[in-house]
Amino acid sequence: MLVKDGMSQVVLSVGPAHTLRQAARMMAVQRVGAAVVYDTDRSGIGILTERDILNAVGANRNPDTELVCDHRTTDVVFASPDWSLERAAETMVSGGFRHLIVVEGGEVTGLLSMRDIVRCLAPRPAPPDGGPLAEPAVVTAGSHAGEPSPGARTGAGTSQGRPW
Repeated sequence: MLVKDGMSQVVLSVGPAHTLRQAARMMAVQRVGAAVVYDTDRSGIGILTERDILNAVGANRNPDTELVCDHRTTDVVFASPDWSLERAAETMVSGGFRHLIVVEGGEVTGLLSMRDIVRCLAPRPAPPDGGPLAEPAVVTAGSHAGEPSPGARTGAGTSQGRPW
């Protein structure tokens, strides 16, 4: 399977002059963990991740005044849409990051996250009755980050609350 098969083709982009709060709001609305930062005046293409925002807030930086340009990653590794997902995963693991900007012909064509790779490569077990596969669980309104959605496996039989 290739990067182009797993990447998100809808890419959120933010400007370097956005505040961290503005970027976080846009990322939350789009339900993405990263945004591409276009900065033609300085570094070209960068990336802002949820981890960059958490690091800033954890360091007591004010998300209403701190700018994306001061917290984005500019040393970006790009992927080709024709890379294998295995190559993309190896690149992410060896580089210690979770997102790759996908570029073709000098243009951003997508974003690939570790979650995208897992989603593509994880086998989906057949239901016990041989019927159609069940849809994946969805976090519903009213559930909170860190809390399981109704029906989620936690506790006994898991490793630290994880089902693997």
